Amino acid sequence: MLGRQRAVDQVIGKGRPIAHVAAEFHIARATLSKWVSRYRVHGEVGLGDRSGAPAERPSRLATWVVELIEHWRRKRKWSARRIARELADGYGVRCCVRTVTRWLERLGLNRVRDITPEGENLRKPQKILARYPGHMVHMDVKKVGKIPDDGGWWAHGRGSQKALAGKRAHKQKVGYTYLHSVEDGFSRLAYTEALEDETAATTIAFFHRAIVFFAEHASRGSPVWSPTTAATTRRRRSVARPARSSPGTSAPGPTHPDITGRSSATSN
Repeated sequence: MLGRQRAVDQVIGKGRPIAHVAAEFHIARATLSKWVSRYRVHGEVGLGDRSGAPAERPSRLATWVVELIEHWRRKRKWSARRIARELADGYGVRCCVRTVTRWLERLGLNRVRDITPEGENLRKPQKILARYPGHMVHMDVKKVGKIPDDGGWWAHGRGSQKALAGKRAHKQKVGYTYLHSVEDGFSRLAYTEALEDETAATTIAFFHRAIVFFAEHASRGSPVWSPTTAATTRRRRSVARPARSSPGTSAPGPTHPDITGRSSATSN
């Protein structure tokens, strides 16, 4: 700002031409002319930096909407997704979740600790409970190493010839097998297959066979809870699911106490 003031003083105070002063200060003539015009209208304040953002934004959220977002966040501690849904359903204001998140960041309310009195975390781990057979099924893939017919290094020792046979040639390697499992969250009825890979096509085909298995046992799966892996993610996008694939789709109820128990029936 000091350099702009010196250039403007050369033009206004000493009466020098704008072109000569601009060449001396190595700036464009139009730039110096702009600074001189702003100085004559606003004084030294006009020489400061100005924001390049447009003065009016038709798509910007109204002031009352931003105030409502802040009120819901502070008083009810709603998430950005919940706020966006309430704005659309109750007030007819359509905005994406990311827009609400940006406003929460500007207001300093994007983190949970920002809306608590002492900055504590209000999130508490809860169990995912199934209320009846078929209410929720859990899907997972376990990668396990194959064991040779006559035993591996555990039986013969690490330095034995039989243990090293699998490392000498690619064709002799034992490899891995993938245990695809689907388990009912309430009855613990499970369906498992040992397959050669965990690609999307293999996982989708297994999931269809699992649906048939549970249908034969009068247990129709609804929401599917599974780890976020490449195969399960593509399966979610490719298979027409009966319901959403989200851990939070089922309401907790006083039924089965835990979801970490072992299967009660297995079919290969």
